[in-house]
Amino acid sequence: MTRASDTQGGPVTLSKKGLPGWLDPVVHAVETVEPLQLSRFLPPEDGAGRQSAVLVLFGEGEHGPELLLMERAGSLRSHAGQPSFPGGALDPEDGDPHGDGPLRAALREAEEETGLDPSGVQLFGVLPKLYIPVSGFVVTPVLGWWRVPSPVGVVDPNETARVFTVSVADLTDPEHRATTVHPSGHRGPAFLVESALVWGFTAGIIDRLLHYAGWERPWDREKQVPLDWRS
Repeated sequence: MTRASDTQGGPVTLSKKGLPGWLDPVVHAVETVEPLQLSRFLPPEDGAGRQSAVLVLFGEGEHGPELLLMERAGSLRSHAGQPSFPGGALDPEDGDPHGDGPLRAALREAEEETGLDPSGVQLFGVLPKLYIPVSGFVVTPVLGWWRVPSPVGVVDPNETARVFTVSVADLTDPEHRATTVHPSGHRGPAFLVESALVWGFTAGIIDRLLHYAGWERPWDREKQVPLDWRS
């Protein structure tokens, strides 16, 4: 696979060839999950919403399987200070939003935000498009295997506060799990990992992947973390 910056117009493909065995349950989950099993917020039927993509990147670190996350800068207009997957809106040069556009956008955004070298990433799956009502984004989660790790870090401090990895072991640890309660009354899964509170859309994707991959461990759903009214 070539670097995202070199793929404008060229094919960006999905491949399950040569993935590590521990990813098999994730591959199965991606192939079988239905949109409403991921979220009750699905894209508007009238086609409204801004097309975007995120990269759900699995790597292998010191403590086993891990995910790449970033913390958005506190000065941003939307989702400020929130941990998230790398990603963002599709650009025209990314191509067809209903074709390989989201694949190209996920790699491009990850490169721009974290310095990730996309040539070391093997994309292997795409989850159904989901909707974030508060921002109007229609999001395609693109899953990848960090086949050849590359250095990552903050590229633009105006966009990103930090870049970090979190092990699947930490994410599945019942001690690190909680339920967030938004002032609006909305409740959702959360993870207290790497000095961060991962919640919202990102936590929802992680929660469902852990569940459908069979990695989830029983946790106390009554353990609550209140969210700031500005969130």
